Amino acid sequence: MNVNEKTIWVTGASSGIGKALAVNLSRRGARLILSARSTDRLNDCRQACANPDQHVVLPLDLTDAASLKEASALALQKYGTIDILVNNGGISQRSVAVETGLAVDRRIMEVNFFGAITLTKLVLPSMLSRKSGHIVVVSSVVGKFGTPFRSSYAASKHALHGFFESLRAELWSQGIRVTMVCPGFVRTNISINALKGDGSTLGSMDAAQAAGMDPEICAEKIVRAVEAERNEIYIGGKEKLGVYLQRFVPGLFARIIRKTKVR
Repeated sequence: MNVNEKTIWVTGASSGIGKALAVNLSRRGARLILSARSTDRLNDCRQACANPDQHVVLPLDLTDAASLKEASALALQKYGTIDILVNNGGISQRSVAVETGLAVDRRIMEVNFFGAITLTKLVLPSMLSRKSGHIVVVSSVVGKFGTPFRSSYAASKHALHGFFESLRAELWSQGIRVTMVCPGFVRTNISINALKGDGSTLGSMDAAQAAGMDPEICAEKIVRAVEAERNEIYIGGKEKLGVYLQRFVPGLFARIIRKTKVR
């Protein structure tokens, strides 16, 4: 599949991986719908894209079902169909489980999981009507294993895998493709914006995050995976090894992860 002239909706497009994806896709000739909460930052993203006049800024709040319904109606009204939906918006966590309030647990699930599946269900009927469409879900390597200080974040990413792997199996014969993207450490503001146990933001950059992959390199790998219609892709450095250690030598992985510095 080639993304040229495809209509692609990217959530979390105001910064980080989402913004890098938008710029990459625009250079390949895609028409973009750019979504996040901040209109100003979305406009900055649109101006950074090739052919900015071809792209639309559509603010939304992933925790607000009414906002998602309105946004999807506007998107479909303008373009008629969405060729590719990129569920990228999300929020992380930096707190141990016992000190994390339930309100924080719920917020992380609302943004990362329920926001993604709500928007997907709103877009799917138009894809099914023409038996063609591609859903891309930016998960994480912690969607494959858990680490300290990420209990609810890891849970939300695990939930995405359960839902979208089921969806892939259900809709494969109807022309719908699903790509799960599992980045490790990418140099974005995700740790700065991460929630602490009391719901406040961390406000600082993790050392591992600061040393992570350039988001533009990550975006290029994601786009190639989408064009190849890959089911799942792991992106990052040595942290990717955790996926295979957990799968093949879980006892060894358990001993390693409890000693690993992850923040």
